[in-house]
Amino acid sequence: MFPWPGLPAAAAALRGGPSRSRRALKASPRGGRAPLRTSRPAPPELREQTLVLVKPDAVQRRLVGDVIGRFERRGFKLVAMKLLQADRGLLDQHYQHLQQKPFYPALLAYMTSGPLVAMVWEGYNVVRSTRAMVGDTDSAKAAAGTIRGDLSMHVSRNVVHASDSVETALKEIGFWFQRDELVAWECGDSQYTYGP
Repeated sequence: MFPWPGLPAAAAALRGGPSRSRRALKASPRGGRAPLRTSRPAPPELREQTLVLVKPDAVQRRLVGDVIGRFERRGFKLVAMKLLQADRGLLDQHYQHLQQKPFYPALLAYMTSGPLVAMVWEGYNVVRSTRAMVGDTDSAKAAAGTIRGDLSMHVSRNVVHASDSVETALKEIGFWFQRDELVAWECGDSQYTYGP
């Protein structure tokens, strides 16, 4: 039995159904026939999204590519990304739950100290998987192999932010991106990522 209920059917639907032996064909401009690609939206299980911020310390240390590479190697799909200088208004929204903490002014100073990279990643169980990939908030407790465990030395410079739940991800994505900035695109490797 497959360990994730619903995933085989979701992956099959993403590939265009259980059988790919009979493809619609159209004439190719150079003669012969070429497969007709039909675009189907991915099933909901494969469209879960999360927000990841590569914080100013990681941008300054040129770790953006390393962070992106980890998500790509894992099999997640990048649907939005931008480099920006965050302002206080945006950060007050994002960190609303921390505004009464004594460290909040230092957090604001850190998050406005330089540009950061905001990204939206999509895939099966992406929120939970991303939290595992990122590691503990306190870098000293983060396991080796996690982003923070490998790249961060101190809790105040912990390289990345990742949404902690599906609900939070939806809210946070709305803070950082307009709806039309998220790109819906078909990833050609889904059969290799999710299996039959």
